[in-house]
Amino acid sequence: MNPQDYMKIALKEAEKAFKEDEVPIGAVVVNPQTGEVIARAHNLSEHGKDALAHAEIEVMRKACKKLKQKRLWGLDLYVTLEPCTMCAAAASMMRIEKIYFGATDVKGGAIESGVRFYEQPTCHHRPEVINGILAEEAATLLKKFFRQKRNKLST
Repeated sequence: MNPQDYMKIALKEAEKAFKEDEVPIGAVVVNPQTGEVIARAHNLSEHGKDALAHAEIEVMRKACKKLKQKRLWGLDLYVTLEPCTMCAAAASMMRIEKIYFGATDVKGGAIESGVRFYEQPTCHHRPEVINGILAEEAATLLKKFFRQKRNKLST
């Protein structure tokens, strides 16, 4: 499979989040050597009443549990939206090899936007970053979600 195929899996997770009235962000952890999808997840912050339950955190926790290890050396993370500071730091701590993300998040992103976490001298592990994978699809789903939220508020 290629990066677009894995991002499509992440987008399916984002669609699940959308249907659950969660911010539609999805993520997968992949072993690039074997092509195996180790784990998949989506945001659970709203209904899980957990501000830390971002898709990236959830998928990395699942991958660690499945593999029975505390780090994710050599594995790749695919996520539909540019990770925030918390998730970028978590991916660094987990020793993710590469991060592929879809849409850029100019307000909350922390890799190419905002604090640019991986460019900071205090960042000990810097994953390789590839952006723009199915970015339009990811952005469209997010825009649809927030448009529906705004429409509900105005009625």
